[in-house]
Amino acid sequence: MGTQPDALNAADQDWPKQYFNYFTEVEEQFRRARGTGLFLLSPLDWALIETWKNAGVPLEAVLRGIDAAFEAWRTKKKRTQMVNSLAYCAQAVMQEAELMAGTTEAAASRRETASPFSRDEIRDFFQRNRDVLLAKEGFPDIAGSLDRMLEDFDATYADLEQTEQRLTALEDKMIAIARAGQTENDLFRIRRDLDNQLKPWRGRMNAQQLAMLEKQYLDRRVLEDAGLPRLSLFYLG
Repeated sequence: MGTQPDALNAADQDWPKQYFNYFTEVEEQFRRARGTGLFLLSPLDWALIETWKNAGVPLEAVLRGIDAAFEAWRTKKKRTQMVNSLAYCAQAVMQEAELMAGTTEAAASRRETASPFSRDEIRDFFQRNRDVLLAKEGFPDIAGSLDRMLEDFDATYADLEQTEQRLTALEDKMIAIARAGQTENDLFRIRRDLDNQLKPWRGRMNAQQLAMLEKQYLDRRVLEDAGLPRLSLFYLG
């Protein structure tokens, strides 16, 4: 995918390229470490990746943590089953994040070039999401916000970090509207699915990590059930 660095202002030079690669890099690393070819991550796995991203866990820490977790698994004398969830790596990832905290390597990993996406790719992403929201009842204000960002697209593209912050705020508003439209049974079903998926892994995460993961999972499910798009630039690729 092409880039147009000349169109970006100086503030964007610290905007991490890894920011946009985070999900795909983690997914590929888990598949490679697992060593079994194609493997579909679960909704819980995707929510966990988003939790790490939102918590500011460096991509390098996640990739190292996955490798460390599988290395430990392979050295076990008794392996009763294959690793089927990214949650197995949660402890190792946080350990790597702690090791990298404050190091020059962690700082360097955040100093990359600007967006790997072109203006046209980002514009198309906005337009697709706007069109979906216009086709849904209850989201005209959010669709209108995307329209205004498209109308002033030079400013939108020139500061992608600020754009991402605005998109995150819009997505939070969209989730709140969608959740308000769900029935009690819908909410119970989603919570039950979450508890069933989390049950084997609760012992590998602390209370704060669990709370963040639960929020990300529930938000994802609300949007999926309502047929709503993710607005974050993370989902452009």
